[in-house]
Amino acid sequence: MRSLTPPPGAAAADRHPDAPAPGTLLGSHYRHCFGCGSGQPHGLHLETRAGEGVSVTAEFTVRPVHQGAPGLAHGGVLTTALDETMGSLGWLMHVIAVTGRLETDFVRPVPVDTVLHLSARATGVHGRKIFTSAEGRIGGSGGPVAVRAEALFIQVKVEHFTDNGRDEEIQAAMADPDQVRRARAFEVNP
Repeated sequence: MRSLTPPPGAAAADRHPDAPAPGTLLGSHYRHCFGCGSGQPHGLHLETRAGEGVSVTAEFTVRPVHQGAPGLAHGGVLTTALDETMGSLGWLMHVIAVTGRLETDFVRPVPVDTVLHLSARATGVHGRKIFTSAEGRIGGSGGPVAVRAEALFIQVKVEHFTDNGRDEEIQAAMADPDQVRRARAFEVNP
């Protein structure tokens, strides 16, 4: 089992010189993404903003379609919101990365219609591994923690998606000028 703690000798995560400025809305990485895409009617529709260093913030409103127990957010949906928020850290590092391992702690129930304030940061880098942590708070950034997570992301090349995704969706994404622009921004990915 892979640890979610950076190993001895791990480097600090570095913000890329061309990363968006703090406060900048990062936008969707793919229109049909369940986490951040506008093309998913029941998706989370997260809007993530660049923070200081290698950190981001986002807000997620729990809607009735996101409930598990009556009137409460589904734990898997909360985990998805944290995963998406941590995944956005790649925008600041100018790397493409996928989730390798994710562990979530549920601290308190999150009622439907709650706005969950999310924050994430990169805690270290070791080779292709990026270590991250995130939390979701109720009632603002100073509110009580409802959910927290740690994750290990693995840097990949764009071929990870083109070789494994369905051709129809790959072609549609490559025809989208915004997707092409974003992909070019990551061509420096080692």
